[in-house]
Amino acid sequence: MSASPHAVRKVNDTLTIGGVARLTGVTAKTIRYYEARGVVAAPVRADNGYRVYDEQAVHILRFIKRARALGFSLADVEDLLALWGNEGRSSADVKGLAQRHIQEIEQKLAELQGMRRTLLELVNRCHGDDRPSCPILDELAEADTHNSGS
Repeated sequence: MSASPHAVRKVNDTLTIGGVARLTGVTAKTIRYYEARGVVAAPVRADNGYRVYDEQAVHILRFIKRARALGFSLADVEDLLALWGNEGRSSADVKGLAQRHIQEIEQKLAELQGMRRTLLELVNRCHGDDRPSCPILDELAEADTHNSGS
């Protein structure tokens, strides 16, 4: 009986990088990046040179993936990991970090809403016909001339 193409490769009860990638949904390239940045500890190497990971690495990478999916920066993820690993932490520290992130999201939302309003106005002013005149392009060109003097 052959192994499933989705089987997780194990070496002496540890996981290879491909297995960890499949279990966590984090690509091998990203895992290596996190290792290089020191976000996750570099794994031990098997005699064959393969990186080998344990279940703790899987938990940490899943934690990182969830935090990144919520838009936390890598620096914030490092702070969250430090808090997660510190049993003497204050939940107020975690809450404060999350509240700062919410403020950043709200600022980005306001910026996006402003862009949306501007684009809606420009689209409404554009005839969208066969004529070459286009207020969208005119506005983009005008904004460029205002910024070129900076």
